[in-house]
Amino acid sequence: MPTFRFKLIPFIATVLLVALGCSLSYWQTQRAVQKEAIEAKLKARENLPAIDFPSSVDIRQMEYTRVILKGEFVKNWPIYLDNRPMNGVAGLYVMMPFKLQGTSRYVLVARGWIPRNPQERMAIQHIETPAGTNQIEGILKAHSGHILQLGKSEPLQPGALVQNMDVSAFEEASKLPVYPFIVEQTSDTKDGLLRAWPRASIGSERHRGYAFQWLALAAMALLFFLVTGFRSGRSEYEHRSEN
Repeated sequence: MPTFRFKLIPFIATVLLVALGCSLSYWQTQRAVQKEAIEAKLKARENLPAIDFPSSVDIRQMEYTRVILKGEFVKNWPIYLDNRPMNGVAGLYVMMPFKLQGTSRYVLVARGWIPRNPQERMAIQHIETPAGTNQIEGILKAHSGHILQLGKSEPLQPGALVQNMDVSAFEEASKLPVYPFIVEQTSDTKDGLLRAWPRASIGSERHRGYAFQWLALAAMALLFFLVTGFRSGRSEYEHRSEN
């Protein structure tokens, strides 16, 4: 009677593949759960009225809250985040500190998006900055997002074009006391910038799809090990029967 033939090396390889597949499937599932939690938070807060910017902010509790800022842009300290496409067009995010009225504190504001010059990367179009005291509306975000770093960014300075930027690094370079988060501006200040900010919760379906693929890989590895084991056992049994 044919039996299963156990082989150590294929067994070890199968265990490693199953462990890897299950681990990555779990990780992708958790990523989907996180994004679905963000989506629930966004839906709960996006229809609420904007509130005046509070003096104390716990970003862990207040992220994605709509706020109203009153103050003045510090237009001599713009920073541009590179490799931020919108609708398939290469472009930049315009970041600028905003001094809050009646305080000595600043908030780093993501003002909007501009297209990149396709001929000359460092040629950045002129951007209108409203002068004097302004009132803007935006959404609290923990950070401006991070992309894969390609090469080394230039030092932070007024007008720098960088790929990623931490608020703490901006504070150190500018010497301005900024809050440890940003605000994505949503109100229009007649400056020509686009503000179709990507939704932080996008991609949960993709993560669940990846989770299924990794789990399927683990199942296929286990199935292949069992099938080849029984085939080897049957071949060995038939060979013995012939003899």
